[in-house]
Amino acid sequence: MIVKNCMKRDVLSVAADSTVRDAAAIFVKHHIGLLPILDTDDKPIGEVGLQDLLTLEMPDFVSFVKDVDFVHDFGAVETTRPPAHALDQSIKKLMKPAVTVPVDCGLLRAYSLMLQNNLHDILVVTKAGKLAGIVSRVDVGVAILKAWKKDQ
Repeated sequence: MIVKNCMKRDVLSVAADSTVRDAAAIFVKHHIGLLPILDTDDKPIGEVGLQDLLTLEMPDFVSFVKDVDFVHDFGAVETTRPPAHALDQSIKKLMKPAVTVPVDCGLLRAYSLMLQNNLHDILVVTKAGKLAGIVSRVDVGVAILKAWKKDQ
């Protein structure tokens, strides 16, 4: 069982010269959680997640609040927006290194890499290093569970 058989092939991505605003528009329009950042040869050079963009607006103290049961409303903080200069900066400022697996990677190896790197999705690349798809923990888990059914 390999990732090639359960990955999503139609992957949205952004070019390295894109802005945070460009990426935000794609997240909103397509309701996704991860965008690969590609070079001119369609090779992943990084990735940016929805959470990375949300940190532009999120006040620092929010990440330190362990118990939010007592917070019923964050008040004015709920309506803050990043300044224009933050949205117009290069996506490279927010990107993280791309974590990839080859198309012939086994499902358990891909799943363990996602767990080790605290990822919900991982980029899948060809032997030439070009983006081939994206696979999620759910994609991998469902593929493994389907195999259980076949064994019975």
